[in-house]
Amino acid sequence: MRGAVKTAAKGAAQAAVTGSTARPGATSATRTGTGRVAEAVAGKGAAPTASCRAARPRADALRNRERIVSAARELFVEFGPEVPLDDVARRAGVGNATLYRNFPDRAALTHEVVLAVTSRTTLRVEEAVAAESDPFAALSRFVHAAADERIGALCPMISGVFDKDHPDLLAERDRLEEAVAGLVSRAQSAGRLRTDIAVGDVLVALSQLTRPLPGIACQGIDRFTHRHLQLFLDGLETPARSELPGSAATLEDLRRS
Repeated sequence: MRGAVKTAAKGAAQAAVTGSTARPGATSATRTGTGRVAEAVAGKGAAPTASCRAARPRADALRNRERIVSAARELFVEFGPEVPLDDVARRAGVGNATLYRNFPDRAALTHEVVLAVTSRTTLRVEEAVAAESDPFAALSRFVHAAADERIGALCPMISGVFDKDHPDLLAERDRLEEAVAGLVSRAQSAGRLRTDIAVGDVLVALSQLTRPLPGIACQGIDRFTHRHLQLFLDGLETPARSELPGSAATLEDLRRS
């Protein structure tokens, strides 16, 4: 019986390190299985074994995974989402086997990059709110920070074969949209932001002004991004100097487009 528990724990450990990204939806099942093994061992009154402790990914394995995601994000921005995965491995400083052990295909890696960019962008909202007491200053700070995250690069990433409705991605998208909507609402309530725009207008402008032109000779135009974002922000302040055509872009409008 004890040998069977050790074997099960070892298998759960390997799945947690190498298998959780093979299928985006497998993560919770793997964790649940690992937890059941740990509970079974604990229920017998035994001290945690080396196999149970190994159920958590090693620090070097986590660092490799983070390097791969960071390298993929950089290369997707520079050359587009179809960049060879071998190039990603080289940029990350890991072997091809390490990359494919963590991300067995391009869809799995793209999923993780989109998730990381979305999560990091939400963090920029929280940092802006904490740093700025003026609601419009907080919105401005976030817009510039989101540009540095290259949030516009998400557009070509999710245009191909990609599960845009994966629960993890939907949850992160909702967190980001709710956070940006809060910024917009507070700035409007304070009388600092024109009232004929909506959160969708901010997100569309961010997407357009930070979207890279991968693989071409115009990479140098990126240095104008923050300048043009400031022009956009100046146009958002009250009093409005013009009447906008059309209607404000809502989140529902973006999801229908």
